[in-house]
Amino acid sequence: MTSRDTQPATRAHDETTQTAGRRNRRLSFVLGIIVTCQLMVAVDSNVVNIALPEIRSGLDMSGPALAWVFSAYSLAYGGLLLLGGRAGDLLGRRRMFIWGLGLVVAASILGGVAPDESLLIAARALQGVGFAFASPAALSMIAATFADGPERTRALGVFSMVTGFGITLGLILGGILTTLSWRLVFFINVPIGVLTIVLALRYLTETERHTGTFDLLGAILSTLGMVGVVYGLTRGSEGWAAPATVIPTVVGIVLIAAFVCVERRADHPIMPLRLLADPVRAGAYLTFILLMAAMAGTYILLSLYIQEALGFSPLIAGIAFLPLASVQFAMAKSAPRLIARFGRKQVLLTGVVLMMLEAIWLTTTHASTNYVTGVLGPFILLGAGLSLAFVTLNMTVLGGLEPRDMGAASGLLQATQQLGLSLGVAILTTIYQSSRAERAQENTGTKDILAHGMASAVIAAVIFTAAALLISLFIVKVPKPAGAV
Repeated sequence: MTSRDTQPATRAHDETTQTAGRRNRRLSFVLGIIVTCQLMVAVDSNVVNIALPEIRSGLDMSGPALAWVFSAYSLAYGGLLLLGGRAGDLLGRRRMFIWGLGLVVAASILGGVAPDESLLIAARALQGVGFAFASPAALSMIAATFADGPERTRALGVFSMVTGFGITLGLILGGILTTLSWRLVFFINVPIGVLTIVLALRYLTETERHTGTFDLLGAILSTLGMVGVVYGLTRGSEGWAAPATVIPTVVGIVLIAAFVCVERRADHPIMPLRLLADPVRAGAYLTFILLMAAMAGTYILLSLYIQEALGFSPLIAGIAFLPLASVQFAMAKSAPRLIARFGRKQVLLTGVVLMMLEAIWLTTTHASTNYVTGVLGPFILLGAGLSLAFVTLNMTVLGGLEPRDMGAASGLLQATQQLGLSLGVAILTTIYQSSRAERAQENTGTKDILAHGMASAVIAAVIFTAAALLISLFIVKVPKPAGAV
């Protein structure tokens, strides 16, 4: 064969390579637009929480009113995630992504200029509504845009990476912006949200819209049920037998049970029960709840411990979380290669075990524990474990789905995460407060009291992760990828 004969084949190969390169660059840009929404979700909650003391003094808010700055967001976000996910399936995920972010931008402006507590709380609720529609759309667009396998694994790794980075960034930004003005923690969403909307309008293509009608009764029952359970759990620190905890939780559970009964008969259910018919997917959802409970509760306690026991300022406390975010970033980036080599099962189990070891380590916290000896190591274990477990569970939940179910599956995934968050924070903070009160009677000193509270509360996180390990071992039986060694 002459050199002339090989020229057409060479040109064809070059054109194919260039086409693949352009596609990869486009997908990377699209992924950047999509995950910016998740970055906003992760940053928003933490940046506002850091600013709560300044918000209280700035608007002269009472304690109960200040609590609603957090609760209004959590209830709206957690209560509407299932509806938001299904809306993306029926109305278009790009549309829900843009509309949701538009509402977040408008609500953030309202919160930034709010002259009193009523408008501020309303703004937080509207932020929750906006993210409840935008966030499931973002996750389902990843599942719809990136092919199941290594391509989607890398995309989900970036998604997890951004989540971890956003949490720490929220703490740091919260410390910086609050020193200038607490109103800036709301306005920070505006330029990011507007830019993301503009880029989404230009570069994101609408996903396939699936035929069907809204399951109105299911939407009402799921929303009220989730609101009841989340609200009840957020009041758990007041006592598990208190009416404010028991009544909304029980009512929420009853409404969710009624919701399941309605979904069994609905022609176009808001949450197709076939998503839970597969025991592997159902086990992955349950594992998500348990790991999220362990992570969120521990995260809150470490934030308190670093500031109250170690004396770190809010800004330094945020910087102290950087090792966690750095490890999470690195492991999320490495997760696709590890899954390709060892298989999802092994990577998932490794992640869960690392999170359990982190919780066990924290049970040894005592009065002389400092950042290096008692916090840095758990941060590293938690960051690595979160990335490995969450990337694998995301793949398990979103893999093998029919296109019409991606939005509903994404909404359910994030709803289970919100339930886990509320459960973990409620249980661990309740134990923390009661343990502190008991220790305080012994007059052993402030650091000892705080350390005892931490060590006692994280026993619950050990239990959560141990249960997640059992489920991962015996129920979440994910296959090893083809070609793995």
